Amino acid sequence: MNFMLVRDTRKGYELIEGVKFMAPSPGWGHVNVTANLIKIIGTYASVKKLGVVAADNFDVHFPDGNLFQPDFIFVSAAKSELFLGKKNMTLHGVPDMVAEIFSRSTMKRDLGIKKDIYERNGVREYWVIDPWREYIDVYLLRDGKYFLDGHYENWSEDDLEELAQLPEEERVEVKSEIPVAVLDGFKIKIRNIFGWYFE
Repeated sequence: MNFMLVRDTRKGYELIEGVKFMAPSPGWGHVNVTANLIKIIGTYASVKKLGVVAADNFDVHFPDGNLFQPDFIFVSAAKSELFLGKKNMTLHGVPDMVAEIFSRSTMKRDLGIKKDIYERNGVREYWVIDPWREYIDVYLLRDGKYFLDGHYENWSEDDLEELAQLPEEERVEVKSEIPVAVLDGFKIKIRNIFGWYFE
């Protein structure tokens, strides 16, 4: 089973509650984060035979009629019949995990209506990624509703030095890894998501 799916790039739009939105071209930070998610999660899922990933302009047709092109999706092996063998390589159903990487024009939708639609359709894990400020908010589905499971930041060496100088009671917790709930807590170093080279 391949972990990267080829996409049909002819459409380039999303259908959100019946309204067509053109998908913007991604910037370099967006492309880097997407590629890193594909490498890290895709390789792990492929080696362990847990599922497949797809990214950027891959059509996902949700049961409620919305058509999205998420920046990144993971589909478990148990759901592979949703797209494997289909000629146009689109998905008709609900991915287990979706990540949206902010662009300035899509940020409001990613945090608003798209999050609501992912929740309504039962996407188990939703990552909202800011490639400029280098943080990730992870939402998990519980009883049909999303809750914020964690906020993760890519701390610079200067930030960590400054943090170390603060009194213990003033320090915030620094999380250096993100668990992927749909992969039974497989952990990813945050620096490897935003970095140009892996640690």
